[in-house]
Amino acid sequence: MSKKQVISLGVVSLLTAGIFLLPGAADAYRGDPSLEGPNCTAERHEAMTAAFANNDYSAWQEQMNGKGRVAEVVNEGNFARFAEAHQLAEEGKVEEAEQIRAELGLGLGNGAGEGQGTGEGQGQMKRYNR
Repeated sequence: MSKKQVISLGVVSLLTAGIFLLPGAADAYRGDPSLEGPNCTAERHEAMTAAFANNDYSAWQEQMNGKGRVAEVVNEGNFARFAEAHQLAEEGKVEEAEQIRAELGLGLGNGAGEGQGTGEGQGQMKRYNR
């Protein structure tokens, strides 16, 4: 095999692996409170946990910085319900949390809600991906 063929094969292999592996890794955190999103840090986790515990919409909104569908859907009027969904997910009551998320219009990629797993912010239960 020539040097060009080896390089071409390597590039094709990397592209193929990327096509199959990256989408799953990027979507893995959505709706699963046990997984971290790509922008989760210890500081952000603490801030988000405190925002949910204190029902502090302003603190949550500051952390979200307007990113993602969740920031478009969750507002001061429905934040308490969203925080309840977060708490239920933390307790392992994922089905109940999903029902609230669907009620709010936050789908989990399974056809529930309006978001249907698209855009940022779909997996805001625990590991804050923004």
